[in-house]
Amino acid sequence: MEQPVSEFKSKSGLKRIFSAFFYSIDGFKAAWRHEHAFRQELVLLVIGVAVALGLPLSAVQRLVLIGVLVLVLVVELLNSAIEAVVDRISLERDPLSKNAKDFGSAAVLLSFGLAVATWCVVLFDQFY
Repeated sequence: MEQPVSEFKSKSGLKRIFSAFFYSIDGFKAAWRHEHAFRQELVLLVIGVAVALGLPLSAVQRLVLIGVLVLVLVVELLNSAIEAVVDRISLERDPLSKNAKDFGSAAVLLSFGLAVATWCVVLFDQFY
């Protein structure tokens, strides 16, 4: 049996690449407008990038410090997407909806913990 295909499914070729880029920009704009955690984590990323670039570190150490902060943003965007889909389906309280949102939140917490641990290890190794 043939699966239904969304009318929004992207096309192939160069047009798809341009469309995907602009969809991503729309996603960043929506996250900035509607997600407080995204804004806070983006500010943290900007500060972290400035600090990482200002410290006497190797290029790899800088990349790792910045990379884990970007990872937090990536996971936050995925968490926000999960929350949006759950809310789109129903705003009623449901244990499965709660689980989905809690799992996304736990993923953000884990990525943030990894970022903190990475910064601690790199900075401790560099300066002590």
